[in-house]
Amino acid sequence: MDLTRRDFLKGTGTGAGLAAAGAIPLPAEAYTPQLKTQGTREVPSICYYCAVGCGIKASVADGKVVAIQGDPEHPINRGALCSKAQAYIQVLDNPRRLQKALYRAPGATAWEEKPLDWAMDEIAKRVKATRDATFKESEDGVRVNRAEAIAALGSAIIANEECYLLVKLMRGLGVVWLEHQARI
Repeated sequence: MDLTRRDFLKGTGTGAGLAAAGAIPLPAEAYTPQLKTQGTREVPSICYYCAVGCGIKASVADGKVVAIQGDPEHPINRGALCSKAQAYIQVLDNPRRLQKALYRAPGATAWEEKPLDWAMDEIAKRVKATRDATFKESEDGVRVNRAEAIAALGSAIIANEECYLLVKLMRGLGVVWLEHQARI
C-alpha cells in the first residue's frame, strides 16, 4: 500500500473531525494513577553515604519509607541527589538487611541471632571491662590517663558532627589510638 503524505493528512483530518463531532466515542476522563507519596508524611533527614551531608525528604506511611527525594531547601544539595542517595530506599527496604545482631560465642562454630539491644549492652560491657582492666593513670610519675587497649577507627561516611562526637567519646574514655579511614 502506497501512502502519500497527502493521504495521511486527509486520514488524520477525517479522524479528528469525526472525534470532534462525537462519531468516535472518547473517554470522558483520563486515568490518573495514585502517587505512592499521596497521604504520606515527609520527614527531613540526611543522607549517610558520604560526609557531604545532603538533605533528603523521606515519605513515610505506616512507619515505612515509601519514597525518597532530595530536599530542595537544603543548602548543600538543593534538591539534587547522587545515584547512591537515590538508591537509599533499597538499603532501607532490602529483604536481606540484617534486623538482628549475629553473635558467635567463643569456641562456637555457628552464628546465633541476638536482639540489637542485647548487642549494644554487650558492647558497652566489654568496652568498660577492657578500659577498667587496662587504664593507665600515670607513667614515670606523669599523669597520662589513657586506655591503650582500645582503638577507634573513624569512617568516611560519617559527617563532621558525627566524627566530632566519636572523637569526644573516645577521648572521654581515654583512647589515644584514633585513626580515620581516609588515612589508611
